[in-house]
Amino acid sequence: MSEESFKDLFEESNSVKQPRTGEIVTGKVVDVKEDEIILSIPGSKSEGVITKNEYSNESGLDLRTKVQVGDDMEAKVLKVNDGEGMVSLSYKRAAVDKGLQKLKEAFENKTVLHEKVTQVVEKGLVVEVEGTRVFIPASMVSDTYERDLNKYAGQEIDFVITEFNPNGRRSRIIGDRKQLMIKEKAALKEALFAKIKVGDTVEGTVKNVTDFGAFIDLGGADGLLHISEMSWGRVENPKKIFHNGDKVRCLIKDINGEKIALSLKFPETNPWLNADEKFAVGTVVEGRVARMTDFGAFVELEPGIDALLHVSQISRQHVDKPSDVLSVGQMVTAKVVDFNGQDHKISLSMKALENQASQQDEDVADVDIDKVARETEDEQ
Repeated sequence: MSEESFKDLFEESNSVKQPRTGEIVTGKVVDVKEDEIILSIPGSKSEGVITKNEYSNESGLDLRTKVQVGDDMEAKVLKVNDGEGMVSLSYKRAAVDKGLQKLKEAFENKTVLHEKVTQVVEKGLVVEVEGTRVFIPASMVSDTYERDLNKYAGQEIDFVITEFNPNGRRSRIIGDRKQLMIKEKAALKEALFAKIKVGDTVEGTVKNVTDFGAFIDLGGADGLLHISEMSWGRVENPKKIFHNGDKVRCLIKDINGEKIALSLKFPETNPWLNADEKFAVGTVVEGRVARMTDFGAFVELEPGIDALLHVSQISRQHVDKPSDVLSVGQMVTAKVVDFNGQDHKISLSMKALENQASQQDEDVADVDIDKVARETEDEQ
């Protein structure tokens, strides 16, 4: 053998680097079967093999549907010689190592991660980062109590790593979504209060409906739409009008610290704006009995405008209680006898209409008597 040939062989042998157990190598796929993948490893005389079990834990998997010849793959060296001259490799363990490194860096740098929920368990959620499981306890899933976590199955969520202890019998990698939501809402609240003021019109989403009103999510803070501010008219039950998820356009009535009072009583829709013309004294009106007390009945002339029909003005006959002759929901016709626009008070009288009708009957009767007298004189 010549000196040059020996030198070439020596340099070639020195350039071959045998993979070491535990090392991560990158190879090119040269063959794929149903249950194994063959890789060529640059710098090594041996080829590497990845069995189905070392690719994934998925049962019934056909590797030919996942990998193609020519693909580059990273894998972890399990054995430098599997007994057949091949390097035993693991794709899934390399992924776990990468995942652990990524999680460690995220923990140290407080990086926000974005991953899919792979499992919903009794006490929380499980997500996977590069094949490594992260547990998010139910108490850290949201800033509000979540009765059913199943809605998160398959969803991609943001979270941070608050505990990273991957080694030992009590290995724990814990994620937290709640603190991100709290920070986000705090930022939204600050931005909201910086831009709103009393008198502004805002849009929101109904978050919760109670007997006394509805809470509206304004995007950063909730506002209360009290039952008394839902309409110019009377509202008996807010739950019959609003439902969770409804979009609502409201007026900001008041801001007191972090409390926002809302209203649907827009000034331009105030029914009292032209009430003095529609319900002037002497006008005969028709309305519905809305509610009753011992001293009278309140008659709704139109939404937002109620008038008092005092018990003494119901009839020329004596009435002890309005409920003796009237019922809620009944339509009545009455005469406006007093109007106070400043205090939003209108007084009605059915008795006045009876008196008017009686007077008309008397006038007709008088005319008939005079006519008879004249006709009698003519005949004479």
